[in-house]
Amino acid sequence: MMGFDPDTMADLAAIIWLDVVLSGDNALVIGMAAASLAPHLQRRAIIFGMTMAVVIRIASALVATYLYEIPWIRFVGGLLLFWVAFKLYQEIRHISILEAEATGAVVGSGAASDRRSIVKALATITIADVSMSVDNVLAVAAIAHDNRALLVFGLALSILLMACFATLVCKILTRHIWISFVGVAVLVFVAGEMLHSSWADMAKFMGMA
Repeated sequence: MMGFDPDTMADLAAIIWLDVVLSGDNALVIGMAAASLAPHLQRRAIIFGMTMAVVIRIASALVATYLYEIPWIRFVGGLLLFWVAFKLYQEIRHISILEAEATGAVVGSGAASDRRSIVKALATITIADVSMSVDNVLAVAAIAHDNRALLVFGLALSILLMACFATLVCKILTRHIWISFVGVAVLVFVAGEMLHSSWADMAKFMGMA
């Protein structure tokens, strides 16, 4: 059972705040990738993204102790997130150019085009989920220590927040594509923070420190 002593309550508050921040980033990627798709594919991409995040979070929680011992895990996660930000930037820029041209042609129509679009979006979402879910689980586990109730609460809350945020982000970005560029900047910042905070461990692992 989860106790209600001051230390536990402080850990609980920290986990809630952490989940709001990290789940928002994860939802941002899902929402941005889904917003680049045709309307009838958006819901499928969001459901896929959330399902993948749930599976990866549960798997990461089960091996969190082992992940702590891998010095390069967050550094590699940061590099992957940079790649995700770059791919999303390319997609957003492509959509913006098409909208600016306003040729009146139906872009992305046809089953073959739909398949290419959904595959690219799902690949981007999966890579982001791996990077961000591992980071989320490690952060929550660090706060929860050996309190399994806190760990389970943190994971459940992150999934709930992500589900709410992803749908909202997708709706907003579908109407206002320019906001997606702000989202890319946020992802670059998060990736940079992951690299910076893990550089000391990475340097030690590589024998540079």
